[in-house]
Amino acid sequence: MEFETPLLAGTLLRRYKRFLADIELADGSVITAHSPNTGSMLGCAEPGSRVWLRAVDNPARKYPHAWELVENHAGVMIGINTGVVNRLVGEAVYAGVVTELQGYATLRQEVRYGAENSRIDLLLEAAGRPACYVEIKNVTAVDAGGSAFFPDAVSARGSKHLRELMQVAAQGARGVIFFCVQRADAAAVRPADEIDPLYGRTLRAALAAGVEAVAYRATVTTQAVVLDTRLPVQV
Repeated sequence: MEFETPLLAGTLLRRYKRFLADIELADGSVITAHSPNTGSMLGCAEPGSRVWLRAVDNPARKYPHAWELVENHAGVMIGINTGVVNRLVGEAVYAGVVTELQGYATLRQEVRYGAENSRIDLLLEAAGRPACYVEIKNVTAVDAGGSAFFPDAVSARGSKHLRELMQVAAQGARGVIFFCVQRADAAAVRPADEIDPLYGRTLRAALAAGVEAVAYRATVTTQAVVLDTRLPVQV
């Protein structure tokens, strides 16, 4: 995923009210930007961090900039925008990078499904083979041992999606939980049992019920974010 226009650099002053961030620009001015991330952004929202913003060409928006990237204290570039993961994974599927999701004729996004009234991130279909339901999770946190973990806050919605995928697998389709790691320093992905033990238990139950877990990490620069490396999922 290439950024269509150059990103604007700044320094994070604070993130607050979940979706807002105050950022100081190089000229000393301070702007408020939209923070497109629903999680706690653990390790990604430290005041003083260098950040990059994307200008949004929509005069109706109250905040005309969206926060896209952060450089953490260790110098690692991280993509924090959860709204781009469908595009990132879709591009990687089309490019043949995600070998587990090849051989499908069509790819649709945000399709309604399931008993709990969900929308699947990607639905892959082809004649003569079971449909493949792909639920994507944006992962931005990495522990001291180099393992990325999800979620970074208690996520009832995350457990709900795993239950929906279990139903999909029980009905004979493919259910895939896809961990999209928007940073290049992760060596593996694991459930964050210490933050949300229910999610960890539900993930293990889902895998036992036939749901597949796939993880890929991205190379992140101020020009582009590209999924390129498969990671093991440790449960």
